[in-house]
Amino acid sequence: MKNVLFATVLGLTTVASVQAADFKPAVVYDKAGKFDKSFNEAAFQGVQKFQKDFDVEIKEVEPTNEAQVEQGLVKLARRGSSPIVAVGFSQANAVATAAEKYPETQFTLIDMVVDKPNVRSIVFKEHEGSFLVGALAALKSETGKVGFIGGMDIPLIRKFGCGFEQGAKHVNPDVQVFTNMIGSTGAAFNNPGKANELAKSQIDSGADVLFAAAGSSGSGVYQAAKDRKKYAIGVDSNQNYIHPGTMLTSMVKRIDVAAYNTWKSAKDGQWAPGVEVLGLAENGVDWALDENNRDLVSADMESKVNQIKADIIAGKISVHDYMSDNSCNY
Repeated sequence: MKNVLFATVLGLTTVASVQAADFKPAVVYDKAGKFDKSFNEAAFQGVQKFQKDFDVEIKEVEPTNEAQVEQGLVKLARRGSSPIVAVGFSQANAVATAAEKYPETQFTLIDMVVDKPNVRSIVFKEHEGSFLVGALAALKSETGKVGFIGGMDIPLIRKFGCGFEQGAKHVNPDVQVFTNMIGSTGAAFNNPGKANELAKSQIDSGADVLFAAAGSSGSGVYQAAKDRKKYAIGVDSNQNYIHPGTMLTSMVKRIDVAAYNTWKSAKDGQWAPGVEVLGLAENGVDWALDENNRDLVSADMESKVNQIKADIIAGKISVHDYMSDNSCNY
């Protein structure tokens, strides 16, 4: 019996050693770069935490154009990196191509689904988190007018705006919600000047709380809100620190946790392909309250938003997902 037990333990040790030897985590950021203070930086926070916790180097690639995305994925896979986290929906085609070329490599795609046997797709219920910040915006607004400014005009970004509108109207059915999109290409996520102009236009129309889901372009919205003494809501990362006193909250999307967990699962030999959906119940999205915005959110507002959060998780409030039918009918 002792010999059998020893053999079993030895076998497990050998497997673990092989897994440890094969574990070479990597990440390919979106073209906005890892210091965009938003989507990519959230992934970078996951990189930093994982490296600190496990003393394991994570290879990083920062492409500046579409061609470099696929080149980066293929180069990492060819050199044995796995799992490779691809940050952003725009990498879907590149991930599909790389996954076919390197079927033994594990790929994790954030924000889009690729149906391959070696791809793990992680998507979020952005509409649920946006509902919460929409509710807070309506509670804070003195004009009864709030605004949403999206980056690229695609269903994913409309999903944020639709959730925001639902949350605002849940609190105040008469609230007016302005919606603008910056552009129709990926460049819309890196155009703070255009975002600033749209924000000022919404403010001129009476909006006093503005929510941006626009990547790096969001900085233009936040600056306009600060200049005009209005409020802004950040996205993806906790952006409350950017302009304390202006940032009412942030709709946090836990890309850092998604990236961290995919590397951790691979390190533990538990990585699996398929689709993972993260919403409020899974702590995948939330609203941010900290020392930077504490003075802007009253105890009553906090209580109401947290009750709405609990009701969504419990199924008492249903939030329409724009991407389910490409409409904001609810």
